Amino acid sequence: MAKLEKTGATFTIMNGYLEGRLTDTEGAAMLLASARETVAVGKRLGVQRLNLHGTGLGDMGVPIPKIGAFAPGMVVRARDTLNRICDLAEAEGVVFTLENLNPIDHPGCPFGSTTDVLALVSSINRPQLRINLDLYHTQIGEGDLIRWCEACLPWIGEVQVADNPGRCEPGTGEINYAGVARSLAAMGYDGPVGLEAFAKGSEDAALDAFRSAFTV
Repeated sequence: MAKLEKTGATFTIMNGYLEGRLTDTEGAAMLLASARETVAVGKRLGVQRLNLHGTGLGDMGVPIPKIGAFAPGMVVRARDTLNRICDLAEAEGVVFTLENLNPIDHPGCPFGSTTDVLALVSSINRPQLRINLDLYHTQIGEGDLIRWCEACLPWIGEVQVADNPGRCEPGTGEINYAGVARSLAAMGYDGPVGLEAFAKGSEDAALDAFRSAFTV
């Protein structure tokens, strides 16, 4: 922490928990306790947004635990858990984001799809909970990126990008990120866009490609 503080860097988002899940009472208690600790860490770095998933992610992003099928009460419990997260966020003056994932890299993650994340966040509809719209995951799970941006727009807290396949910088795969950037600007989106990717070549070149794609 001390080393990070000394860099003088601006940190816009960080992981908002270390353990827990949305789907059951025990997991919710773990998530809330972990989120409280993480908020305190984030405040030292000036972080205003803290990221969540439907459950914990282990090595290589494998969900812990994997959820094979949805029980009828899982949506109700997830909404209750996220409302409690919102209460914590309101008290602490921060915002939590719920990130969409994809079923190839993260099989068995509850509430991982763009569809599920939008349904949860929009049904709660509180300013303390936004969507971390990861377009790399959306491309794999659903495609149709621009229309998903439009659908999620009122609740987006951050947009994250990487190209597919390979999860490298824009221009290395199939996604027309320059077109996505123009569409986001036309929609009026002026929030943060983060590059969450590997560098195919040098890191400087990857950052230049990202800036070029999202300079509108």
